[in-house]
Amino acid sequence: MCGIFGYVGKRSDAAKIILGGLKRLEYRGYDSWGVAVLENRQIKASKKVGAIGDLDKDLQLPDSFIGIGHTRWATHGGVTDINAHPHYASDKSFVLAQNGMVDNFEELKSKLLKKGYKFETETDTEVIVRLIEDASRGNLQEAVRAAFLKLKGRNTIILLTKDGEIIACRNGSPLVLGKNKKGEFFFSSDTHSFSDVAQSVLVVENGQMVVGKNSKISLFDIKSAKNLDFHFEKIEFLAETAEKEGFSHFMTKEIFESSEVIRVIIAKEKQTHLDFAKEIKAAKRVFTIGSGTAGAAAAQIAYFLRAVAKINAVSLVGADAFEYFDLFGAGDLIIAPSQSGETADVLEVLEIAKKKGVKIASLVNMPGSMMTKISDFAFMAGAGPEICVMSTKVFTSQIAWGYLIACAVSGKYEVGRTNLEKLAKKIDNYLKNENNHKDLKNLAEKLSKKEHIFLLAKAQNFQIIREGMVKIIEASYKHAHAIPAGDLKHYAITLMEKGVPVLVLVSNDEVKDDVISAVSQVRVRGAQVVGFAPFEHKDFDLFVKIPDLGEVSSIMNTISLQLLAYYMAVKLGNNVDYPRNIAKSVTVK
Repeated sequence: MCGIFGYVGKRSDAAKIILGGLKRLEYRGYDSWGVAVLENRQIKASKKVGAIGDLDKDLQLPDSFIGIGHTRWATHGGVTDINAHPHYASDKSFVLAQNGMVDNFEELKSKLLKKGYKFETETDTEVIVRLIEDASRGNLQEAVRAAFLKLKGRNTIILLTKDGEIIACRNGSPLVLGKNKKGEFFFSSDTHSFSDVAQSVLVVENGQMVVGKNSKISLFDIKSAKNLDFHFEKIEFLAETAEKEGFSHFMTKEIFESSEVIRVIIAKEKQTHLDFAKEIKAAKRVFTIGSGTAGAAAAQIAYFLRAVAKINAVSLVGADAFEYFDLFGAGDLIIAPSQSGETADVLEVLEIAKKKGVKIASLVNMPGSMMTKISDFAFMAGAGPEICVMSTKVFTSQIAWGYLIACAVSGKYEVGRTNLEKLAKKIDNYLKNENNHKDLKNLAEKLSKKEHIFLLAKAQNFQIIREGMVKIIEASYKHAHAIPAGDLKHYAITLMEKGVPVLVLVSNDEVKDDVISAVSQVRVRGAQVVGFAPFEHKDFDLFVKIPDLGEVSSIMNTISLQLLAYYMAVKLGNNVDYPRNIAKSVTVK
């Protein structure tokens, strides 16, 4: 949600460098963008609504050795050019961009209005600009520090000054700094955005301010203004291209990479997993937590811990876990999967739990994230950049990791690895078979004409249909509803009528007969049943064949639902990689 990118160095094409960085941040979700550079002590900015455009056509900015850029996901104020970032100071001595939300902006704005300050935008960001102006006594760094301390909420800001400085402060929303051997520095919301041009990274912590000018960087504690020591660490992953590589969209490219991310999980150090399994067995209580797609992953990890390892794991939804705040205690363990490692509502829970003595384990795909920093056990997914806002390969990676950890707890780690190796091969074969794509394209065409889509499953497949529901909603902008098969007769059966599509996931497992019973009940009421299964059945009106893989069948099943959502988005002409109104990395509550 929103993205920051800044550059200071020896190259004169700062605008081009920043534009490239912003393109690598598109996955975070945005509706407008802007770039500002410095020329002869004058700041030139260009801001636009919509997709990031062309350097010459849309920016028309001068050559410069320094600048900042921003992608905005609207919170306060509509999607307009004037509300886009960065925002000018009244005297144009600096511009400022922000990630986050100022929770007390109305109170601050009211005080500033009484002092006579004027506001041109509807954003909470402009309040920060005016606060800095109000605090300024000739020392801009001190004014920034003083203003930032007045903000409530999770915020990160970046300024470009007419004196050729970049000033950035962090409290909640991510901020990392990249450096290369040429003496160039890159400010950003994530490490992947500069991994192709930088060799080392500095993760700016909450409550810190970084100042960059020429080839010098300084770091300060915001509260005390004390100068801090720091060191850059080598980027420990290979830079990966954010190119489609022949695919029509990033979403399909990333689905096709699912087998590879599973192999990455398998290749992780065995002892690390076995050591963590001991921590799980020793824990008083085990919770999993996530939001959105990571929430479905967290719930599936809890399922694997219960079904495979016989651990009583409880899954929580990040934004609604507040009732557990008083219940967390020493001896508890929380497992948190996350693509970004910066999800605001999950971080809030983890921070509170940690203060109560709870141990934190995270599985994160973004190096240098805050979730990784606060974890007692920090695991990296290693899935590489996921550009499409709809998460596919990272979700697959998360649940594969959860299954392997459950196998480690149960004492059958090698069996788990073997099952995942078979799964990776089956996914490769499934994706290479054009008949599978043809079946899903035909189904997508039929479903694209429907306004309501229901999904039905039980046990290992229930969280998978929950995630399938999420993908269909994100991709098609249509209503989808996931129903536990056992709950059908309690409420959802009232919605079953002629022509209503019901997608059913059923595997050769202990609940197969229960799910088939639910299928017959919806079909006799006229519903059109689409069976996703390794076998055909007389009550399936349409059939999508899925390989039978035993304990990991649920992971296999998610691939077909991801592809179905993709083909629905294509059929409906929707923006596949950047669906409307959603952000991949939700860094504010």
